[in-house]
Amino acid sequence: MTDFERISIANARQLIAAQDATIADIRDPQSFALGHMPGAFHLTDANLHQFVLEKDTKKPLIVVCYHGISSQGAARYLIEQGFSEVYSLDGGFTAWQQHQPDQVARG
Repeated sequence: MTDFERISIANARQLIAAQDATIADIRDPQSFALGHMPGAFHLTDANLHQFVLEKDTKKPLIVVCYHGISSQGAARYLIEQGFSEVYSLDGGFTAWQQHQPDQVARG
């Protein structure tokens, strides 16, 4: 994969279940604390370098923002950092929370 792909919520759920994808949530700390996808890593400028060094670059990576716009730029950047299979979640966490209310972690 030389560029990221956009992924629907249904396809993201399948990918997470089948391949244990990494989820990187790039929203602000308060929004992340109020709710995020289960198992999501809160990716910030402060921990980006550590994330790139420690995460498996061969594992599927789903980038999540508020509405699926900002995650596209972040996904493109993470491809440039060596991640081989990167997705931007269409509709972002807003759509995830609307369609998967039972799949929201808090704290």
